Amino acid sequence: MAHADDIAAFFATVANPGYIEALFDPIPDLVFALKRRDGKYLAVNEAWVKRCGLKHKSEALGRTARDLFPAHMAARYEAQDEKLLRTGMPIVDSLDLIRYANGSAGWCLSNKVALKDGKGKIIGIATLSKDLVDPSRAGLIDEAFAAAVDFIQAHYDESLRVETLAKMAKLSVPQFERRMKRVFHISSAQFITKTRIDAALQALMETETPLGQIAVNCGWYDHAAFSRQFKQVTGLTPSEFRSLSAR
Repeated sequence: MAHADDIAAFFATVANPGYIEALFDPIPDLVFALKRRDGKYLAVNEAWVKRCGLKHKSEALGRTARDLFPAHMAARYEAQDEKLLRTGMPIVDSLDLIRYANGSAGWCLSNKVALKDGKGKIIGIATLSKDLVDPSRAGLIDEAFAAAVDFIQAHYDESLRVETLAKMAKLSVPQFERRMKRVFHISSAQFITKTRIDAALQALMETETPLGQIAVNCGWYDHAAFSRQFKQVTGLTPSEFRSLSAR
């Protein structure tokens, strides 16, 4: 706990939390933002400003996604935020449709994490999106493929068959696998495992849920299978990871 206290004390003395925003300003294909629980933006980087066709960051502050994005995009972002605020679970590698300031469409991989106060209450959300600017990657994405990826991320606790996912994406199994590897650089099976591991890591760090229940909640059929695959990926058993994260 002393280590955690030292970290908290250090950040409490930082006079300008805007250093995070400044770090992302020079990177054109990384879009960063901080928002409050009510969805009002508190900080954005330059790439975010350009994405929305604004002239200055100040034009975004205090406004919400509904004020700044097309309705269908804002609705999706709000649904993601609602889930994160309700569960505390981060949004990882969400494949989102975006609209550039010039009106053209594109895709990005989005990640969101909860911001908590000293008592553990969620007070806001930090988001970071990576534009898929490589045409050889972005050209492989359409709404059907994105829907299949969404399905994995929403139903990782279920038995997922590649054949079903490929059909959802309106692709053959080989085509679906090629697209997964081009977009995410891993196979569909690896992406499913990654999604489950991400959920398990969060549960191990943030809850006291028994390991057997985490296994079931995250898509493994028993504790042994969960422990075996978790150790293959992380090098630690779930119980070892929980012990380390509690220090």
